[in-house]
Amino acid sequence: MGHTMASWKILEDLMIALKRKNVEIPAKVVEDLRSAKSMIQLTCMEGSRGDAFQKAEEYSANVEAFLINEANKIMEPQVVNDWLKRLEETNTEVCEEEQVGENKFVVGVPRDQKWVRVEPTESFPAERLEKLAAEKNLSFNKQADGKFVIYGQKEDVSAFIKQMVAEKPKIN
Repeated sequence: MGHTMASWKILEDLMIALKRKNVEIPAKVVEDLRSAKSMIQLTCMEGSRGDAFQKAEEYSANVEAFLINEANKIMEPQVVNDWLKRLEETNTEVCEEEQVGENKFVVGVPRDQKWVRVEPTESFPAERLEKLAAEKNLSFNKQADGKFVIYGQKEDVSAFIKQMVAEKPKIN
């Protein structure tokens, strides 16, 4: 089954419905649902389809198996079939509008470093951002949407932001 954000949302809704019926959901299942969402988001970024897609499938399948099993214990068969039908209908969907907003993941930034996403403006064109980042011992990546990810040590990122604020032209 192809698990998308739509199927993830249905699994989340089913989990909530079961909780309302006092079904105890193990922490591992909740964790798998969160992990599935992260992996789905990752697969939708820049067409990534490798390991993240497989992991999303695994996490979602684990959650689905548990939830459907529990639903079969306390819900009418037709209600469970309705949930399954809703999940089946999401098979045809792929990464769509839910990923139009900014990505929460930043690829290429080492885990031990902090980052900030900056959009060039008239007062801070791309060249100025690059120069200021270099002055503060920071690295940067230009993203497809034209924004920059500036990253490095926490103190350096803080100094970069303070410098940008200090140089920002005053608006009357």
